[in-house]
Amino acid sequence: MAFNGTRRVVITGMGAITPIGNTVEEFWNNLLAGVSGAAPITYFDASEYDTKFACQLKGFDPLKFMDRKLVQRCDPFTHYALAAAEMAVADSGVKFESVDRDRVGVIWGSGIGGMQTNAKQQQTLWESKGPHRISPFFIPMMISDIAAGRISMKYGVKGPNYATTSACATSSHAIGDSFILIQRGDADIMITGGSEAGICEMGIGGFNAMKALSTRNDAPTKASRPFDKERDGFVMGEGGGAFILEELGHAMKRGAKIYAEVSGIGFTADAHHITEPAPEGEGAQRSMRIALKDAGLPPESVQYINTHGTSTPVGDKNETAAIKKVFGDHAKKLAVNSTKSMIGHLLGAAGAVESIATVLSIVHNKVHPTINQVVPDEECDLNYIPNTARDWKVDVAISNTFGFGGHNASILFRRYIG
Repeated sequence: MAFNGTRRVVITGMGAITPIGNTVEEFWNNLLAGVSGAAPITYFDASEYDTKFACQLKGFDPLKFMDRKLVQRCDPFTHYALAAAEMAVADSGVKFESVDRDRVGVIWGSGIGGMQTNAKQQQTLWESKGPHRISPFFIPMMISDIAAGRISMKYGVKGPNYATTSACATSSHAIGDSFILIQRGDADIMITGGSEAGICEMGIGGFNAMKALSTRNDAPTKASRPFDKERDGFVMGEGGGAFILEELGHAMKRGAKIYAEVSGIGFTADAHHITEPAPEGEGAQRSMRIALKDAGLPPESVQYINTHGTSTPVGDKNETAAIKKVFGDHAKKLAVNSTKSMIGHLLGAAGAVESIATVLSIVHNKVHPTINQVVPDEECDLNYIPNTARDWKVDVAISNTFGFGGHNASILFRRYIG
């Protein structure tokens, strides 16, 4: 598709708010250094919870990106969205007064939306014993699409504008939809990505009830251990990641720098189980194959896969099996890592933030480690870049994200060649 006469789509800006860095540069440097963002929860008293730690943001101040009134009228997931988008816009160098704003759109995803706002307003209702104390901003603070709306209002851009919600695949779907809209000629620039702020009483409590989270409370920094035999669940993270996607000719005309090209996407469903992946990652296999076909590339062209890699017993095993099925003997030659080993699981924001790591691997020809690789698992036997970053020539890479409900998304990035 991308090389059969349709419009080519490139990345001209990125922004990141993560548990190990509140800029793209800080995030990347800490990834290469193998820094864990996990620590005891400070947002609330977690002493009675099975899991008492998470990958919280450190030192993030929304007032650096918006005024106090706007801070008060937005849920944290929207704070992260506005901050990441602002950094991506600045990084791209685009001046919206100089482009057709009707052809600039925003697709922004959140798997849960304003969970913290919802919990606080419910508490207000219960404590006041009546509905009249509920904030008039409750609904517009909570709904998942509000981040896309807020971004568009900030920049006055009037192209396609909506939210995606597909659990952990959310922001990969946002990026993929933005790619499609530019390809088909509906936009020249898309601001896209995702954000999540689920570290709260209901978030931790809900995932604990599912037995999805690690309970390694004695060693939080060792808890997220994708593909390690002693993995016992994922670690909750928060933050946001943003891309500026742009039609190639439009980017070249304004002299924009180009990080990489989005060349293929693959979206599938497992149709299997509400939380567990299909056996041998059957849906993931198809999403990767579709992304390769969309880009017009053979499996052997790929050097690196940034996995979903959540650190769950079933998920990691099935993703490994899927990679082997798709890539055959070439699977052993791939660099395969998990960004979640350091930042935890950002839920709806995972795809965007992990795609930034994927793109930077192409830019720098380096792949970050999967930390906490200690005990080998015979069912997870690929090169997960254990514990130490590696120099690695990367021209073509895939980022995988898979969500509850059986949603699978694979995005193929490649080095830009004019």
